[in-house]
Parts: sequence; structure tokens; C-alpha cells
Amino acid sequence: MKRRTFIQLSTLGGLTLPGLTLTACLDPVPSSGEETAGISTFELNETTLEALQAAMADHRLSARSITEKYLARIRAINDGPQGLNAVIELNPEALDIADALDRERAEGKVRGPLHGIPVLVKDNIDTADRMMTTAGALALEHHIARQDSWVVERLRAAGAIILGKANLSEWANFRSTRSSSGWSGRGGQTRNPYVLTCNTSGSSSGSAAAVAANMCAVAIGTETNGSVISPSSICGIVGIKPTVGLVGRSGIIPISHTQDTAGPMARTVRDAAILLGALTGVDPRDAATAASEGKSHADYTAFLDPNGLQGARIGVDRSAFGFHEKVDRVLEETLDLMRAQGAELIDLERVYEGNIDHEEYQILLYEFKDGLNKYLAGTTADVAVHSLQDIIDFNLANPEANLNWFGQEILVLAEEKGDLNTPEYREALEKVRRLTRDEGIDRVMAEHRLDAILAPAEGPAWTTDKVNGDRYLSGGKGYGTAAMAGYPCITVPAGAVHGLPVGISLYGKAWSEPTLLKLAYAFEQASPQRTPPRFLMEII
Repeated sequence: MKRRTFIQLSTLGGLTLPGLTLTACLDPVPSSGEETAGISTFELNETTLEALQAAMADHRLSARSITEKYLARIRAINDGPQGLNAVIELNPEALDIADALDRERAEGKVRGPLHGIPVLVKDNIDTADRMMTTAGALALEHHIARQDSWVVERLRAAGAIILGKANLSEWANFRSTRSSSGWSGRGGQTRNPYVLTCNTSGSSSGSAAAVAANMCAVAIGTETNGSVISPSSICGIVGIKPTVGLVGRSGIIPISHTQDTAGPMARTVRDAAILLGALTGVDPRDAATAASEGKSHADYTAFLDPNGLQGARIGVDRSAFGFHEKVDRVLEETLDLMRAQGAELIDLERVYEGNIDHEEYQILLYEFKDGLNKYLAGTTADVAVHSLQDIIDFNLANPEANLNWFGQEILVLAEEKGDLNTPEYREALEKVRRLTRDEGIDRVMAEHRLDAILAPAEGPAWTTDKVNGDRYLSGGKGYGTAAMAGYPCITVPAGAVHGLPVGISLYGKAWSEPTLLKLAYAFEQASPQRTPPRFLMEII
């Protein structure tokens, strides 16, 4: 969720984990400008899904050995005083699942490109196993889901191994106007693997940091407004925020039924495309996915074309530029490369007229209360909270653990809202959809015959500050319009500022994931900009 919007609009330690223990065994802490010894020598550094499948096919690796290597990697760099805190819990059944998938392969059954691949999922996504689902909140400790989420069902069916739960901004960043992205009461502060004192953005903080640091092959994040795109950009990886309805949301702790979606996070466009294809389909517990029938694909790699920029017409949202001169330089180099690859670029003054941040905020407050109360009503008696008001009361009763760094004013504001028949909510929803869809993305793309719209995804990472909160520079213009419309967006690394990654975002009309992937892949192939993190202590 965007932090700056809330700031403008508002008027207002150690943990024992079930399952596998995360043991600190970090290399020595690096000094300024010095890389942590041994971090880059991990055997599976920058490995792709195709490479892992090839290694399993010729018996150089197995699902078990791959899983063991990622578990060791997590233990080595996750915990401790300078650990990433990207993983909140490991799956105690991961190795048993890997063994079963190896037996299937030995019998000649390979389910697809995710068979035997370890995947981390954000800790607001239900897994009906021995792991908790808590949205990072101590209030939801001991919550074991009764049923897998749609996303986890699809991953398991594809042969993926749920490796563990990734840390996140508590309640997916919908708690305080002054929160630090990547912090949760249960998981602590996620650190950026490029510079450990810098932020990862959020709310899919752990998913982004873990993928960037090669703690997993790929991961799943969720987004309401920027929570996949922003941390992916800041952590130098590829992230896809699909059209709302392409991926089922059942079993995901909600903020907004009109904007929420899960999405793939990976180191390459191809890996993100593979992961996206595994997640699609009509979810019987999520009515929004009915609209995806006939519009989704099981294999998005079919759309990847290294010459995909040739003849493409891309709108450039100039209103999203200008927040950082060095980011602008990276973006202009990106535009020059796209022109050289045959794309035609059309400058846009803006995508829609006016400012609808206030209206979006009201929508989210109403929908959060409605959706969270429905979700909590289905939790077991072991859970301490069963409503939004219960969460507020729990935090007030445990202030040292829950309210030490920042408050819960967004939770309080949401609790004060009425139901979804309230005129304020209905009018705000109509206005946001009209301006971002009919009078926004759809209009601009039709007028200029565009294939996609380009903008900066996010600025470089800022220094983490749990006292004063986040410092977003971009204002979310590179992803906010698509998020409010419920339309797809993809980010891909485009360069760096002082060693901190900077990504571009490409977004378009509903169900245009094939086109966005084609363009992103062509850019990535023409100018691969991802560099592995160095785990520095200071910005260089």
C-alpha cells in the first residue's frame, strides 16, 4: 500500500517459530563498501527455473538437494544482527514434499516447470499445513489455516515446494501512516540485501528481498497498490501485478476486494511468466476470477519475444518523472534503448485528470473492515482475534510489542466506517473506476493506439527509519493508476543509482499480461540490468 498517500490524507525481538528453526550463522559484517565474504559464492546464485529443471532432469540435482541448499542459504543470511529477516517461518515438511516429488520424477511424472521448485509465499497467504498465516501480526499467532489458499493449491498442483513464509509489512502496510515498510511484529524489520541499512519497500518485503538474495527460486507477493511492484523494483527483481481476477484471492488476508491480487516475483521475466501461468484459473471461492475465463493462459512464456519492442507503441507518463534526477537519467537511457529496438514512444502529460488519492483511501478503509471481518470470522478458536475491533484491542493491551514504533490509526479509521452500501463508499468507487479506467488507461491507450504505458516503478531505496517511517520519492505514479483500475503492471530492472536498483513499470488494459510480458522480456534481453546484491552496510 502506498505510504505517502496515507501521510497526506490522515488527520490523525527474538521469536520462536514452529517447524524448522532459523539459525544465525552470518559471515562477518562488512564495513562500508565491502561485500560480505561468501555471500556471492552460493551454488544456486542467479539460477533460473529452466536451469534447475535441467539439473534435475540429468540428475545433477534433485528436488531434495535444491531444497536443502535453499534452506541452508536462508539459515546463513536470514537471522542475526545483520540478517535479512526476509523469511518469517520455514516449512517443516519441505524436505518430505521434495522427496515425494523426486519419487514422482523417477517414475516418469513431471508436472511442469515448477516440479520440485522451492517457492516462498508471503505470510498473508493461507497454507493448510504446520505453518501459521499471520500477516506478520502477533495478534494472529497460532493461526493455522483450515484450507490452502487458491494460490497455494495451484502451486502444490504444479509440483512446487512451499519452502516457507516471507516476512512483510504488518497487515500489508495498512496499519499506520508512519510505519516502516518491511516491519512486522512477528518478523521484525526486513533488510535490503543491496544495502542492509536500507529499506525494501513493501508490503511484499520479504518476498522481494528473498528472491533478490537468492534465498529461493521464486516467490509470491500480494499487492493492493504497489506492494509487488515497489519492493520488486527496489530489490532489483521482476514483479507482476496481474489484472484483478486473473489470480484467485481466496485464502489471502485481504485489504481490498477491488484492488487486491497475488503476483509472481522472480529474477527474470521468463521465471515470472512461468510462475504466473501456474496461478491462473477460475477460483470457485473468488467470484472476480469468473471474468478471467477465456482471457487467462497456462503458459505465458509463449508470449516472450526478444524482438517484442519492434513496432510497439508505448506511452511515457511524463507526470511520473522528475522526483530524482539520477532516476530520470536511468529512465532516459531506457527510452533511448527502446527506440533503438524499434519502439515508438509517445509522451503523455498525464493518464487521468485530477487527484483521487482521497477517494481510493476511503475505498480501502471500507473494504478492509468488511473483508478482514469476514476472513477472521473463519479462523479457529485458537486465534486471539476474530474481528478488526479485536485486533485494535489486542494491540492496545500489548503496546510494547505492537505499538512501540508506530500506531494503528488506519485500523481505527477503518473500524469507524460503515458497510459497503454507504454512499461515501459507492460514490468513491464509481469515481476511481471511471477516472482510472474509462477516462484514464482505456481512453489514453485508445487515443494513442498504445500497447502499454511506461513510468518509473520506484526510486532508489531509502534508509530504514522505524521512528519517522518511510520516505517514498515517486509517489507511486508508476503503479498507482494500474492498481486503482485493477489493471496489470510489470516491473523490470532498468539500472541503479549509487548501487541501489531502479526499475521501470509497464502497465496497460485489463488482461494485457501477454503484451506487457513481451515488452518487458524484449527490454530485459536487449539490456539486462539486474545485478546480484552485495550486502553492503552503507550506500556507495
